[in-house]
Amino acid sequence: MGALIWLIAGVALIAAEVLSGEFFLLMLGVGALAAAGGSLLGLSVLPATLVFAAVSVLLIFAARPALRRRLDRAIEHHATNTEALVGRHGTVVAEIRGDHTGGRVKIGGDVWSAQAYDHEQTIGSGTRVRIIEISGATAMVLAED
Repeated sequence: MGALIWLIAGVALIAAEVLSGEFFLLMLGVGALAAAGGSLLGLSVLPATLVFAAVSVLLIFAARPALRRRLDRAIEHHATNTEALVGRHGTVVAEIRGDHTGGRVKIGGDVWSAQAYDHEQTIGSGTRVRIIEISGATAMVLAED
């Protein structure tokens, strides 16, 4: 009976890992499966629990970090949100003056407030610009040559 309980716990933990993706529940699930195997071999509750604890702790501290590093290397980093706008091009829709007033630039389909990255520069409406950085909700831009 104990082996069945450990088996159910192991399968449930491994299934729950699919939702978390952190490899923690997977390590506990494998520990529970090891305890189920021990129970099948005749271990009583306390020794099976010790097998569960030992295998789980060993996996959490030995195997999990290596799996996380491997997964992190395999996932390609993609720029998102404002980070994805840096380097893109836009068009000035309201003149950008060096005194930081009123500049607007259209990037893709969105209009952003804008300032000249070179604070001495005035950029006229219709000029193509490159986004250098995003500061808050303001695009810092340079006129394209």
